[in-house]
Amino acid sequence: MPVDLAVLGLARSGLPLAHAATAAGIGTIGYEPDEAARTGLGAGRPPRDALLTAAEVRRMLSRGFRASADPAVLGRVRTAAICAPTGLGPDGALDLAPVRTAAQTLAAHLRPRTTVIVESDVSPGSTEELVRPLLERGSGLRAGRDFHLAYSPSRLDPGNRRHGYANTPRVIGGLTPACTEAAAAFYGRLTDKVVRARGPREAETCKLLETNYRQVNIALMNEMAVFCHDLDIDLWDVIRCAESKPFGFHSFRPGPGVGGPGVPIDPNYLSYRSRSLGYPLRMVELAQEVNGRMPRYVAQRSAALLNEHGKSARGARVLLLGVTYKPDVAHQEGAPAREVATRLRDLGAQLSYHDPYVPQWRVAGRPVPRADSLYEAAAAADLTVLLQQHRTYDLQGLAAKAQLLLDTRGASPTGAAYRL
Repeated sequence: MPVDLAVLGLARSGLPLAHAATAAGIGTIGYEPDEAARTGLGAGRPPRDALLTAAEVRRMLSRGFRASADPAVLGRVRTAAICAPTGLGPDGALDLAPVRTAAQTLAAHLRPRTTVIVESDVSPGSTEELVRPLLERGSGLRAGRDFHLAYSPSRLDPGNRRHGYANTPRVIGGLTPACTEAAAAFYGRLTDKVVRARGPREAETCKLLETNYRQVNIALMNEMAVFCHDLDIDLWDVIRCAESKPFGFHSFRPGPGVGGPGVPIDPNYLSYRSRSLGYPLRMVELAQEVNGRMPRYVAQRSAALLNEHGKSARGARVLLLGVTYKPDVAHQEGAPAREVATRLRDLGAQLSYHDPYVPQWRVAGRPVPRADSLYEAAAAADLTVLLQQHRTYDLQGLAAKAQLLLDTRGASPTGAAYRL
């Protein structure tokens, strides 16, 4: 199959893009300099931070996908997607070095009429101010005239069985209208709906808004959880009633904290950039502060619950259920479970954990024992704390077995457990 697409960076957003393109019959090659990652993919093993299963990777390989470390392959495609992973630097700004490296590598092999799409998490303005100059200097070509350049934020939701790659609308902002249309034509082969932004900056900022919308609303619910507990009000019944309003209310849920790769990056960047402009984004910063307090609150509630039942946190056997950042996925980026565990351990608790997706777990460099028999472990523990509601958990059954069950997700049947 002729290769039409090159994906630079085969991790969180890159591998799902390659999977969707391959499934759509688009000849796809992945550019991955890391030898271990290439070898693993060639053997059908996805990287740890990827959102695909081994079976999905094997299907990609059977359809012609391959990973290469030869940058020359980048000059043989009509579309190139930069999906290099980014993270936060020590100053709170995004580390765009992987994006810079990918753009420089691509520039040396860029051909006229190629469509270049940036999918990496970047700060607003990066496509035009960082990627464009690197591509133009390295290739001698001009963006918008000799090749197309656009930004399209990744909208992956791990574990979501309702919304996948095909039925999640794709936002695209091109340097010129022609750039937007070229990128739209590509994504139109992969998704049901394409949404055209005015330009790259609007598409970049769309991702920030979406992430901070979630962060702020979860912070509101976390504050309400503490408030309602102190006043002996059933928050979960309050939410149930509020959900009956057919307008002006969108339901979120409280929890032990906010995890995920986008959450620690986007709001922090936005706050950092706003301070550099001379004013803070107080709502975002406050939301981070509220959500950042939740692991401590969960540890405090755990200790208080033990105390109410005549037990001390010191020496108590505490079982933590679900240590990933989302239900039904294996990824732990930003998950509050580690901080909850650290704080409980500091209180003197003896910890164990159970998670069907995490065979081994370490906190602060120390291993946490894994419970092999879930129900026996819950019966033996002084306190069981549900941190993530994986579908495999029978919470009615767990509540019957556990001596004490603290449900931080509101997933257990009413009256079956203590709720956050």
